[in-house]
Amino acid sequence: MYDFLTTSPWPDYELIDSGNFQKLERFGPYLLARPEPQAIWDPHLPPTEWERADAAFVRAPGSTEKGQWRLKPAMPEQWVIGYERPDGLRLKFRLGLSSFKHVGLFPEQDPNWQFIYNQTRKRRAALPGRTQPRVLNLFAYTGAATLAARAAGADVTHLDSVKQVNFWARDNMEASRLDGVRWLVEDAMKYVRREVKRGSKYQGLILDPPAYGRGPNGEKWQLEDELNELLKLSQQLLDPADHFFVVNLYSLGFSALILDNLTTAIFPGPTAVRELGEIYLHDAGQRKLPLGTFCRFAN
Repeated sequence: MYDFLTTSPWPDYELIDSGNFQKLERFGPYLLARPEPQAIWDPHLPPTEWERADAAFVRAPGSTEKGQWRLKPAMPEQWVIGYERPDGLRLKFRLGLSSFKHVGLFPEQDPNWQFIYNQTRKRRAALPGRTQPRVLNLFAYTGAATLAARAAGADVTHLDSVKQVNFWARDNMEASRLDGVRWLVEDAMKYVRREVKRGSKYQGLILDPPAYGRGPNGEKWQLEDELNELLKLSQQLLDPADHFFVVNLYSLGFSALILDNLTTAIFPGPTAVRELGEIYLHDAGQRKLPLGTFCRFAN
């Protein structure tokens, strides 16, 4: 089933406007303007509204990624926002202004965080005593999906190749009053190959791979070269009797049909019925800003 996922109303986050290859967002009390390559239309709001931003990201000359933030006097370098959902999921995130325009959170992933939380909670309730479902989060960044699984009672392994990002994820865990996450600074492909050899099984698997990147020892990651093998290894890691699976892709032009072809071939049987499609945010002008593709399923 081809579907579109978007963030439900969230008091501490709002996409206010988009256009001219920019997006204007509110994170808690602060307004941020930063680049968005897919916002090719005209903004809905006048320039005076954009000028109200507390921080605006300006690309460095000749760079498509790096740059610097221009801050108004009252804008902090770091701050914390809340996240609460009717299903009981309550987290806190420490945000910060990076030199790559990111702030440490991808709000469009809200529907997947809820899916992870509810699927984990369902499995935890079905297990005896203190037994916890095992969840593996690869390319886990600052850990929002990790914390959604942990808040629902999972035994979570959080893997990212960047040590500083794992420290940031720990800050989010502590701010959310959680503990017990297993932190790994590893190359994802090397780790899952070892886990397959060990015969490890997980009831939940979350993949959030970048278009390209490097492992902690310089290992090269290129999405189109590695994704097929990664999904095949993932299939071997999933508990065949009880599992959920989520994969997100952010690479521009990487169609959800590619995920459909891959997952149909690699995850046959009961998981043939799956959700896949696009993730987007809508602004106050009701334009839909596409921010990636996804596939998820549960048995």
